[in-house]
Amino acid sequence: MIDMGAAAPLLSAQGIIRYFPGVAALRAVDMHLHRGEVLSVVGENGAGKSTLMKILAGVQQPHAGRIALEGREVSISTSSQAAELGIALIHQELNLADNLSVGANIFLGREPERLGWMDQRRIFEASEHVLARVGLAISPKMRVRHLPIGRRQLVEIAKALSADARILIMDEPTSSLSASEAGVLFEVINDLRSKGVSIIYVSHRLQEVEELSDRVLVLRDGENAGELAREEITHDAMVQKMVGRDISRFYARTTHSIGSTALKADGLVTQAWPGCPLTFNLRAGEIVGLAGLVGAGRTELLRALFGIDRALRGRIEVVGKEVAFQRVSDAIAAGLALVPEDRKQQGLVLELALRYNLTLAGLWRHRQIGGWLNRRREVEDARRMIKALAIKTPTDTRRAGLLSGGNQQKAVLGKWLSLRPRVLLLDEPTRGVDIGAKQEIYQMMESLAGEGIAILFASSEMEEILRMSDRVLVMHEGRIAGELDRDAMSEEAVMHLATGGDGALTGE
Repeated sequence: MIDMGAAAPLLSAQGIIRYFPGVAALRAVDMHLHRGEVLSVVGENGAGKSTLMKILAGVQQPHAGRIALEGREVSISTSSQAAELGIALIHQELNLADNLSVGANIFLGREPERLGWMDQRRIFEASEHVLARVGLAISPKMRVRHLPIGRRQLVEIAKALSADARILIMDEPTSSLSASEAGVLFEVINDLRSKGVSIIYVSHRLQEVEELSDRVLVLRDGENAGELAREEITHDAMVQKMVGRDISRFYARTTHSIGSTALKADGLVTQAWPGCPLTFNLRAGEIVGLAGLVGAGRTELLRALFGIDRALRGRIEVVGKEVAFQRVSDAIAAGLALVPEDRKQQGLVLELALRYNLTLAGLWRHRQIGGWLNRRREVEDARRMIKALAIKTPTDTRRAGLLSGGNQQKAVLGKWLSLRPRVLLLDEPTRGVDIGAKQEIYQMMESLAGEGIAILFASSEMEEILRMSDRVLVMHEGRIAGELDRDAMSEEAVMHLATGGDGALTGE
């Protein structure tokens, strides 16, 4: 373990200021990083984390402040200058060319030459070396398109190491990884740390921050909110500095009266798992968690329930009436709504104004004689949802793509809530949002359940499943491996079923 008090910083940033039109993104932020250290940077959406990382990586420039490397002041005007200094930024959205080989991606833009021609042999030999450093036993000749997301993440790290990066900036590196893939990444991070590579780790997943970090830097509203040393790092300590308010109300549950059956599936078979019939029910006012490992079939079930993918067989009843969904519009008409996992690709039209996104699912309600839209009603409905969900935006005409992740997620929710659904299906409802936005979404779920809406939500976050569910359905390889009521819920019980264990965990 490095003595942080004695060692001089490898990288330091002092008084970093950055403005955007109408917004002060960073207000005299300080940061320092030691050699062989994992420094996590946490904060709510809009706290300034991404802006600071982009400045350190040369993607954006500060309006004031200084950056020093090994005590020497440096100017980082471009990402190529950052690379020359040994700083590499690994974006949340991976930056690989799917049609090229692994080796070609690793040396893209830095291809070695021999007699004026690209030296493929050197590329593949050097690639094998850096792939071994990140524990990736694959051929550098393999096309990137054939790799799962977890291995692509490791290819990005190998690419940075091939350029002699000594500082890796990782932005939400596990947001698309399974638990096993994240475990491999953590092993690589620990190995790189032991070899003197410094890592700046940005994540909303506080459990992994607690597990990995030597130190935590907390930002709030573009300013330093405090630091936590290794022995001080706890979930509650991080949250308290992030939000600047009492955390005792976070994740609080409210007891609701449970009504009659709102949704029933009987022998439902999805296209992804043709040999696994699914039978369960969902009652009005109930919040039911859908747990399981990545690939267990949770998303496929939600898509089949909503009519995106046609079920091979089985029956669905909504409020006691059998329904057959030939298309999504049939599910909407029956009172179902789905908030998908990928809000940017499937939940929003990012180039459209927030107003249009909020009213997109209910255009028929604003139709007038002759097919024209009633713009006045459209604006009224959009502004009503913005107020009800406390969406932070200067105007309802702001482009959806410019909103923070938490506000984008609330916009997707608002699009469906304006239709007053009976059954709300949520796929990873808090993926990629900060702790404050999570709390707001949890409060919405509680409020909707209190109004009698039945909620079925899939989540990969165990803490979320355990704290928000009245019941949990646990999936394993396409089937429902078991059901746990609130008294029987525990991390061990859920994982026992999610990994193929038979029956309930007795603890004997």
